[in-house]
Amino acid sequence: MIQAFYSAAVGAQQQMRHLDVHGNNIANVNTYGFKAQMPAFQTLMYGMLGGADGNQLPKGSGSALALTGSDFSSGPLEQTDRDLDYAIVGDGFFALYDPTSGEVSFTRDGSFTLSPLQVEQQADDGTQGTGDNGAQEPVLETRYYLSDGEGRQVLGADGYPIEVTDPSADLPIGVFAIQYQDGLERVGSGRFVMNAKNGSVWASTAKLQRGYLESSNADLATELTGVIEAQRSYSYALKMVTTADEVETTVNGLANV
Repeated sequence: MIQAFYSAAVGAQQQMRHLDVHGNNIANVNTYGFKAQMPAFQTLMYGMLGGADGNQLPKGSGSALALTGSDFSSGPLEQTDRDLDYAIVGDGFFALYDPTSGEVSFTRDGSFTLSPLQVEQQADDGTQGTGDNGAQEPVLETRYYLSDGEGRQVLGADGYPIEVTDPSADLPIGVFAIQYQDGLERVGSGRFVMNAKNGSVWASTAKLQRGYLESSNADLATELTGVIEAQRSYSYALKMVTTADEVETTVNGLANV
């Protein structure tokens, strides 16, 4: 079978993935702190691979979606006037700690809330509190921590979860800079985790704007242009598949003459 059929079939499949990326960006155009994904394509290796009985099999042709990078440019700020809403002015991320898994992730979404946590109350001498009957029973105390609303606690500038006693007071929310942002692993619509290639983390000098949230940096005009481009490429790839099939049919018909 001619190589054009394989190239076109792979191209059509990859353009569907291309369309998925732009569709996800459009779906999150109103998601606070969302960072748009950027599809990147690469050419596949050309050539043939020796198969059984001396048959030559296609090794790869056409192009494929190699990766989806993230655009970490800042989005516009939107005023909310909520005490627990924060936006970062400059480079940096909020850090979120998951108490159940120990995972630390980073986000630009500052729409925080209060999360209750029950801890054992300590007596003045450092021992556990006692119950009403004098027995050594744990006495639970409810404390409130700044949270992302999904169980993860916001870390302060000292690297520890922030306990909140007065929501209207200025909170010591930490802003952290990551040495190499390229390659941050996306684990949610607006959350990222680090790997070995991202280097070090340190306290950022960026300022916080209270009562504001950073909007998505996905540009609707750019995304719609990408959707049109993916649709056109997909239709051209399908036309190439049809043409390659017609050529193959014609060649097979000539062999029977």
